[in-house]
Amino acid sequence: MLSDHNLKGKVAIITGAGSGIGRAAALRLVSEGANVCLLDIHDHDLNTVKKQIEHVGGTSIVQKCDITSPIEIQNGMKAAKDHWGKIDIVFANAGIAGTLAPIETMEENDWDNTINTNLRGTFLTVKYAIPYMKDRGGSIIITSSVSGSRIFSQAGFSAYSTSKAGQLAFMKMAALELASYKIRVNAICPGAIKTNIQQSIHQSSDVKNIEIPIVYPKGDQPLEHGPGTSEQVAHLVTFLASDLSSHITGTEIFIDGAESLLK
Repeated sequence: MLSDHNLKGKVAIITGAGSGIGRAAALRLVSEGANVCLLDIHDHDLNTVKKQIEHVGGTSIVQKCDITSPIEIQNGMKAAKDHWGKIDIVFANAGIAGTLAPIETMEENDWDNTINTNLRGTFLTVKYAIPYMKDRGGSIIITSSVSGSRIFSQAGFSAYSTSKAGQLAFMKMAALELASYKIRVNAICPGAIKTNIQQSIHQSSDVKNIEIPIVYPKGDQPLEHGPGTSEQVAHLVTFLASDLSSHITGTEIFIDGAESLLK
């Protein structure tokens, strides 16, 4: 049964849609009646999610996409427009954790890979969505993080945290610039969430040399005493995609069970 999110017939683009938060958001938006264009760099994951959507009676198309490629991003946007005639929602979710290393020993290529994927990828996703959204308005949601906003204690995360902080600044600039088109731009800042982003982490052997021990005697996740779920984040994405958040833009929303307030 559809709720009052008013997403029936809306068209959503989701990057990083093949797993984790992107997959959960796709299934949640479909449950509210939205049509989704799934973008991901992994073909197999895309097709798996598409089958899951079809199983619940939803509608989706898939497009393999590297978010650092302007051409592939443009192709993804065009695919959605050609199929449904519009784009209402963009969930700029794709990203990597990248390489954890001390600043002194971090390779320049590792720094560039994280910044290009997370920050350039977000810029390209938003940039190429605007022409399809400016006549009708809509909602853009960016996956940032508690890292780079509330938490700075993670050893070796300088590239990742910088990219996530940059996303928040970009979100605020975009929210103001695009307000005249009735395009809202917000960011979600998850804490520890059960996803496969850990698989994208490469940790250098000397990270331990810069670690600062921090001890939380009663645990560091106060609300649920464990990480959140992708489905919980998908609920927030759905709210920001819907008319229920029609007066919210330029805002970061933390979803971490108060974890980051301890750090």
